[in-house]
Amino acid sequence: MPPVKKTRLVCISHKEDLDGLGSAALVRQATGAEPVLVDYVGQIAKIQEISEDLTLRVLHVCDLGLSKRNENEFVDIMARLRRRHVRVIYVDHHDIQPEIVGKLVTLGVKVIHSTEECTSVQVYHMYERRLPLGSSFIATCAAITDYMDSAPLASKLLQVYDRQFALISATVLTYNIVGHQKDSDYLLYLVDQLTELKFPHEIPDMYEQARVQVGYLADTMRRVRSGYKKMRNLAHMEITDAGASGAVNFVLGFSGKPVGVAYKERIDYGSYAVSIRGARDLNIHLGRVVNSLAAEFGGTGGGHAVACGASLPKKQMKAFLRALNEKLGESL
Repeated sequence: MPPVKKTRLVCISHKEDLDGLGSAALVRQATGAEPVLVDYVGQIAKIQEISEDLTLRVLHVCDLGLSKRNENEFVDIMARLRRRHVRVIYVDHHDIQPEIVGKLVTLGVKVIHSTEECTSVQVYHMYERRLPLGSSFIATCAAITDYMDSAPLASKLLQVYDRQFALISATVLTYNIVGHQKDSDYLLYLVDQLTELKFPHEIPDMYEQARVQVGYLADTMRRVRSGYKKMRNLAHMEITDAGASGAVNFVLGFSGKPVGVAYKERIDYGSYAVSIRGARDLNIHLGRVVNSLAAEFGGTGGGHAVACGASLPKKQMKAFLRALNEKLGESL
């Protein structure tokens, strides 16, 4: 039989925020790659599934942080792809072990990684010469929603645009992404719209959908104000009718504690999705601490210095909170 022709171009990216969708749109603009959106829990299974396609020629992996629990499996999959001469480009801004980066580079994976700039900004600068005029707006909005618009590259992009226009556009996009996490078709539709350089006000019902999400968030704020619980070094709250990521900043702010934790049960997985935020002057890297602790309790986790997340088995949630509280006490 003749060899299988490699024609498929794929970009696997994060589904839960604008940085992930924006990265997928930018890669699609530059290369024509098919977007595949996943969350942190499902990333390895989806990457494994895509890797088994013998027609795969180029794979981008964007904005999907690795953890101690899955990093070696990820490297193994990349090794199999490289043995088949599949080109792999890994772009991310989450904290990652230097030895894992070294292994990927040794395999021949192109690694674009910096914790200083969001993933979309890194993708934009990698493909800038191949991108259409105006695509920098996608990276600019992604940097805003990831709280990284003051970074060197992102701040230069933001100077091109009216700041208030960029802020409201980024916010409306974010609320639509958050509100449609269970609607994969809609998220892919948004990637299509971004690829076509549509502004939020040009996409049907975007502002109305954002208004609905703002209402939900206001309700969440009221519930958090009276519902969070305090430990010595952190405050926490289980969320039942909203997203944990939308509540965690309220837990942090209302409690006055240096770290806030919000968590919501994922019934299909038998686990909790956990969002964690720290005060700006926190003298510990939360992402690294959570990466290590989550692995100890059978989960995955990690992220940035004062903003990170985890997925934990339901029965381990209380033990994780106690361990995190103790760990924070060692450094505060």
